Amino acid sequence: MPHRPNLNYLYDGSFEGLLCCVFESYQRDEIPADILPPDSSQLSFLPGREIGTDPERARRVLRSIPEKMGQDALGLVKYAFLTCLAQKELHILLFLRRGYQCGPSICRRLTDDAVYPVQKAVQHLTREAHLLKGFIRFSAYGNLLAAEIGPENFVLPLLTEHFCRRFPEERFLIHDTAHEMALLYCPHKAAILGTEGLTMPLPDREEQDFRELWRTYYNTIEVPGRHNPKCRMSHMPKRYWAYMTELGREEKETGRLSAPTSAAFSLEEKR
Repeated sequence: MPHRPNLNYLYDGSFEGLLCCVFESYQRDEIPADILPPDSSQLSFLPGREIGTDPERARRVLRSIPEKMGQDALGLVKYAFLTCLAQKELHILLFLRRGYQCGPSICRRLTDDAVYPVQKAVQHLTREAHLLKGFIRFSAYGNLLAAEIGPENFVLPLLTEHFCRRFPEERFLIHDTAHEMALLYCPHKAAILGTEGLTMPLPDREEQDFRELWRTYYNTIEVPGRHNPKCRMSHMPKRYWAYMTELGREEKETGRLSAPTSAAFSLEEKR
Protein backbone atom coordinates (compact mmCIF):
# COMPACT_ATOMS: atom_id res chain seq x y z
CA MET A 1 0.00 0.00 0.00
CA PRO A 2 1.32 3.48 -0.85
CA HIS A 3 1.89 5.74 2.14
CA ARG A 4 0.05 9.04 2.62
CA PRO A 5 2.55 11.78 3.47
CA ASN A 6 1.24 15.03 4.93
CA LEU A 7 2.18 17.16 1.95
CA ASN A 8 0.71 18.57 -1.23
CA TYR A 9 2.00 18.29 -4.76
CA LEU A 10 2.35 21.67 -6.49
CA TYR A 11 2.24 21.62 -10.31
CA ASP A 12 1.98 24.12 -13.16
CA GLY A 13 -1.73 23.56 -13.88
CA SER A 14 -1.23 21.80 -17.23
CA PHE A 15 -2.43 18.32 -18.15
CA GLU A 16 1.18 17.28 -18.77
CA GLY A 17 2.08 18.60 -15.34
CA LEU A 18 -0.64 16.48 -13.77
CA LEU A 19 0.69 13.38 -15.55
CA CYS A 20 4.08 14.14 -14.02
CA CYS A 21 2.39 14.18 -10.60
CA VAL A 22 1.09 10.68 -11.37
CA PHE A 23 4.63 9.62 -12.27
CA GLU A 24 5.94 11.12 -9.01
CA SER A 25 3.27 9.32 -7.01
CA TYR A 26 4.39 5.95 -8.37
CA GLN A 27 8.08 6.71 -8.18
CA ARG A 28 7.83 7.54 -4.48
CA ASP A 29 5.02 5.03 -3.79
CA GLU A 30 2.88 7.69 -2.14
CA ILE A 31 -0.44 9.50 -2.48
CA PRO A 32 -0.28 13.21 -1.61
CA ALA A 33 -2.90 14.94 0.51
CA ASP A 34 -3.78 17.10 -2.49
CA ILE A 35 -2.48 18.30 -5.88
CA LEU A 36 -2.64 22.08 -6.28
CA PRO A 37 -2.29 24.29 -9.39
CA PRO A 38 -0.67 27.74 -9.18
CA ASP A 39 -4.00 29.61 -9.03
CA SER A 40 -5.47 27.48 -6.25
CA SER A 41 -7.34 29.47 -3.60
CA GLN A 42 -7.48 26.50 -1.24
CA LEU A 43 -5.94 27.22 2.15
CA SER A 44 -3.56 24.51 3.31
CA PHE A 45 -1.17 24.31 6.25
CA LEU A 46 0.65 21.33 4.75
CA PRO A 47 4.05 21.71 3.10
CA GLY A 48 4.20 21.48 -0.68
CA ARG A 49 6.52 19.69 -3.07
CA GLU A 50 7.08 21.28 -6.48
CA ILE A 51 6.57 18.76 -9.28
CA GLY A 52 8.26 19.91 -12.47
CA THR A 53 6.75 19.19 -15.86
CA ASP A 54 8.94 16.69 -17.70
CA PRO A 55 7.65 15.98 -21.26
CA GLU A 56 9.19 12.49 -21.33
CA ARG A 57 7.60 11.49 -18.02
CA ALA A 58 4.27 12.88 -19.18
CA ARG A 59 4.48 10.89 -22.43
CA ARG A 60 5.25 7.68 -20.54
CA VAL A 61 2.19 8.08 -18.34
CA LEU A 62 0.02 9.12 -21.29
CA ARG A 63 1.03 6.03 -23.30
CA SER A 64 0.42 3.74 -20.36
CA ILE A 65 -3.23 4.72 -19.83
CA PRO A 66 -4.71 3.22 -23.05
CA GLU A 67 -2.27 0.30 -22.84
CA LYS A 68 -3.35 -0.66 -19.31
CA MET A 69 -6.96 0.59 -19.16
CA GLY A 70 -8.17 1.18 -22.72
CA GLN A 71 -8.91 4.24 -24.83
CA ASP A 72 -12.13 5.03 -22.93
CA ALA A 73 -10.19 5.56 -19.72
CA LEU A 74 -7.86 8.02 -21.45
CA GLY A 75 -10.81 9.98 -22.81
CA LEU A 76 -12.41 10.03 -19.38
CA VAL A 77 -9.25 11.38 -17.76
CA LYS A 78 -8.85 14.11 -20.39
CA TYR A 79 -12.46 15.20 -19.90
CA ALA A 80 -12.15 15.03 -16.10
CA PHE A 81 -9.32 17.56 -16.30
CA LEU A 82 -11.77 20.07 -17.86
CA THR A 83 -14.36 19.75 -15.10
CA CYS A 84 -15.06 21.94 -12.09
CA LEU A 85 -14.77 18.95 -9.74
CA ALA A 86 -13.24 19.98 -6.42
CA GLN A 87 -9.77 18.42 -6.02
CA LYS A 88 -10.07 17.05 -9.55
CA GLU A 89 -6.32 16.41 -9.78
CA LEU A 90 -6.34 14.17 -6.72
CA HIS A 91 -9.45 12.36 -7.98
CA ILE A 92 -7.77 11.75 -11.34
CA LEU A 93 -4.70 10.38 -9.59
CA LEU A 94 -6.82 8.01 -7.49
CA PHE A 95 -8.76 6.96 -10.60
CA LEU A 96 -5.55 6.15 -12.48
CA ARG A 97 -4.04 4.22 -9.60
CA ARG A 98 -7.21 2.12 -9.41
CA GLY A 99 -7.19 1.74 -13.18
CA TYR A 100 -3.65 0.36 -13.22
CA GLN A 101 -4.88 -2.29 -10.76
CA CYS A 102 -8.18 -3.16 -12.47
CA GLY A 103 -7.35 -2.75 -16.13
CA PRO A 104 -9.99 -2.05 -18.83
CA SER A 105 -12.88 -2.73 -16.43
CA ILE A 106 -12.18 0.52 -14.59
CA CYS A 107 -14.74 2.57 -16.55
CA ARG A 108 -17.49 0.08 -15.65
CA ARG A 109 -16.84 0.18 -11.91
CA LEU A 110 -19.38 2.95 -11.33
CA THR A 111 -19.80 2.26 -7.61
CA ASP A 112 -16.08 2.42 -6.92
CA ASP A 113 -15.13 5.41 -4.74
CA ALA A 114 -12.21 6.15 -7.05
CA VAL A 115 -14.38 6.08 -10.19
CA TYR A 116 -17.76 7.55 -9.26
CA PRO A 117 -16.64 11.19 -8.66
CA VAL A 118 -14.78 11.28 -11.98
CA GLN A 119 -17.65 9.75 -13.95
CA LYS A 120 -20.18 12.10 -12.35
CA ALA A 121 -18.02 15.18 -13.02
CA VAL A 122 -17.56 14.20 -16.68
CA GLN A 123 -21.32 13.70 -17.06
CA HIS A 124 -21.83 17.22 -15.72
CA LEU A 125 -19.22 18.56 -18.17
CA THR A 126 -20.73 16.87 -21.24
CA ARG A 127 -24.28 17.86 -20.25
CA GLU A 128 -23.25 21.50 -19.86
CA ALA A 129 -21.49 21.44 -23.23
CA HIS A 130 -24.59 19.90 -24.84
CA LEU A 131 -26.86 22.59 -23.37
CA LEU A 132 -24.57 25.40 -24.48
CA LYS A 133 -24.68 24.19 -28.08
CA GLY A 134 -28.30 25.36 -27.99
CA PHE A 135 -28.09 28.25 -25.53
CA ILE A 136 -25.19 30.23 -27.03
CA ARG A 137 -26.36 33.47 -28.67
CA PHE A 138 -24.10 35.19 -31.17
CA SER A 139 -24.12 38.91 -31.89
CA ALA A 140 -22.71 40.63 -34.96
CA TYR A 141 -19.82 43.06 -34.55
CA GLY A 142 -19.03 44.09 -38.10
CA ASN A 143 -18.02 40.86 -39.86
CA LEU A 144 -17.30 39.03 -36.59
CA LEU A 145 -19.80 36.93 -34.63
CA ALA A 146 -19.24 36.97 -30.88
CA ALA A 147 -20.88 35.34 -27.87
CA GLU A 148 -20.30 35.24 -24.12
CA ILE A 149 -20.80 32.30 -21.78
CA GLY A 150 -20.14 31.71 -18.09
CA PRO A 151 -19.98 27.91 -17.68
CA GLU A 152 -19.03 26.03 -14.54
CA ASN A 153 -16.76 23.66 -16.49
CA PHE A 154 -14.16 24.49 -19.12
CA VAL A 155 -16.33 23.51 -22.08
CA LEU A 156 -14.63 25.35 -24.97
CA PRO A 157 -12.70 22.25 -26.18
CA LEU A 158 -16.01 20.37 -26.41
CA LEU A 159 -17.70 23.19 -28.33
CA THR A 160 -14.95 23.73 -30.88
CA GLU A 161 -15.83 21.03 -33.42
CA HIS A 162 -19.58 21.76 -33.27
CA PHE A 163 -19.36 25.47 -33.99
CA CYS A 164 -16.47 25.24 -36.45
CA ARG A 165 -18.51 22.78 -38.54
CA ARG A 166 -21.67 24.88 -38.16
CA PHE A 167 -20.03 28.14 -39.25
CA PRO A 168 -17.12 27.01 -41.45
CA GLU A 169 -16.84 30.26 -43.43
CA GLU A 170 -17.53 32.70 -40.60
CA ARG A 171 -15.24 34.44 -38.15
CA PHE A 172 -16.45 34.06 -34.59
CA LEU A 173 -15.44 34.31 -30.96
CA ILE A 174 -16.92 32.52 -27.93
CA HIS A 175 -15.75 34.21 -24.75
CA ASP A 176 -15.77 32.14 -21.55
CA THR A 177 -15.96 34.86 -18.90
CA ALA A 178 -15.70 32.38 -16.02
CA HIS A 179 -12.32 30.96 -17.08
CA GLU A 180 -11.07 34.03 -19.01
CA MET A 181 -10.55 32.01 -22.17
CA ALA A 182 -11.98 32.29 -25.68
CA LEU A 183 -12.47 30.11 -28.73
CA LEU A 184 -11.33 32.12 -31.77
CA TYR A 185 -12.17 30.97 -35.28
CA CYS A 186 -11.32 32.25 -38.74
CA PRO A 187 -12.16 30.06 -41.75
CA HIS A 188 -10.45 26.72 -41.20
CA LYS A 189 -8.33 27.96 -38.25
CA ALA A 190 -9.31 27.68 -34.58
CA ALA A 191 -7.52 28.42 -31.32
CA ILE A 192 -8.34 28.68 -27.63
CA LEU A 193 -6.53 31.60 -26.01
CA GLY A 194 -6.45 33.44 -22.71
CA THR A 195 -8.53 36.63 -22.53
CA GLU A 196 -7.56 38.37 -19.31
CA GLY A 197 -9.08 41.85 -19.39
CA LEU A 198 -11.22 41.20 -22.47
CA THR A 199 -14.46 43.20 -22.64
CA MET A 200 -17.01 43.16 -25.43
CA PRO A 201 -17.79 46.41 -27.29
CA LEU A 202 -21.21 48.00 -27.29
CA PRO A 203 -23.46 46.66 -30.09
CA ASP A 204 -24.26 49.01 -32.94
CA ARG A 205 -27.77 50.23 -33.70
CA GLU A 206 -28.48 47.44 -36.23
CA GLU A 207 -27.46 44.73 -33.74
CA GLN A 208 -29.61 46.30 -31.01
CA ASP A 209 -32.60 46.36 -33.39
CA PHE A 210 -32.16 42.67 -34.22
CA ARG A 211 -31.93 41.83 -30.51
CA GLU A 212 -35.16 43.70 -29.86
CA LEU A 213 -36.88 41.88 -32.75
CA TRP A 214 -35.79 38.54 -31.30
CA ARG A 215 -37.12 39.47 -27.84
CA THR A 216 -40.41 40.60 -29.34
CA TYR A 217 -40.76 37.33 -31.26
CA TYR A 218 -39.92 35.29 -28.15
CA ASN A 219 -42.53 37.10 -26.05
CA THR A 220 -45.17 37.08 -28.80
CA ILE A 221 -45.22 33.32 -29.42
CA GLU A 222 -45.79 32.54 -25.73
CA VAL A 223 -49.26 31.43 -24.72
CA PRO A 224 -49.95 33.56 -21.59
CA GLY A 225 -52.29 30.98 -20.07
CA ARG A 226 -49.52 28.38 -20.17
CA HIS A 227 -46.76 30.53 -18.69
CA ASN A 228 -44.78 28.11 -16.51
CA PRO A 229 -41.52 29.54 -15.06
CA LYS A 230 -40.64 26.30 -13.25
CA CYS A 231 -40.91 24.27 -16.44
CA ARG A 232 -38.81 26.81 -18.32
CA MET A 233 -36.10 26.65 -15.66
CA SER A 234 -36.02 22.85 -15.86
CA HIS A 235 -35.30 23.00 -19.61
CA MET A 236 -33.31 26.24 -19.58
CA PRO A 237 -31.37 26.55 -16.29
CA LYS A 238 -31.49 30.06 -14.89
CA ARG A 239 -27.71 30.46 -14.65
CA TYR A 240 -27.58 30.65 -18.48
CA TRP A 241 -30.19 33.41 -18.77
CA ALA A 242 -27.77 36.32 -18.34
CA TYR A 243 -26.19 35.44 -21.71
CA MET A 244 -29.41 34.81 -23.65
CA THR A 245 -30.73 37.63 -25.84
CA GLU A 246 -34.41 36.72 -25.63
CA LEU A 247 -34.48 37.00 -21.85
CA GLY A 248 -33.81 40.73 -21.99
CA ARG A 249 -30.22 41.06 -20.85
CA GLU A 250 -29.35 44.73 -20.43
CA GLU A 251 -26.40 45.99 -22.43
CA LYS A 252 -23.22 46.58 -20.40
CA GLU A 253 -21.05 49.64 -20.52
CA THR A 254 -17.90 48.07 -21.90
CA GLY A 255 -14.67 49.05 -23.56
CA ARG A 256 -12.88 47.89 -26.67
CA LEU A 257 -11.81 44.41 -27.65
CA SER A 258 -8.40 43.42 -26.32
CA ALA A 259 -5.47 41.63 -27.97
CA PRO A 260 -6.89 38.07 -28.25
CA THR A 261 -9.80 39.31 -30.37
CA SER A 262 -7.46 41.41 -32.46
CA ALA A 263 -5.54 38.19 -33.11
CA ALA A 264 -8.70 36.72 -34.66
CA PHE A 265 -8.81 39.59 -37.11
CA SER A 266 -5.12 39.25 -37.97
CA LEU A 267 -5.54 35.54 -38.77
CA GLU A 268 -8.07 36.43 -41.43
CA GLU A 269 -6.01 39.27 -42.80
CA LYS A 270 -3.02 36.96 -43.34
CA ARG A 271 -5.00 34.49 -45.46
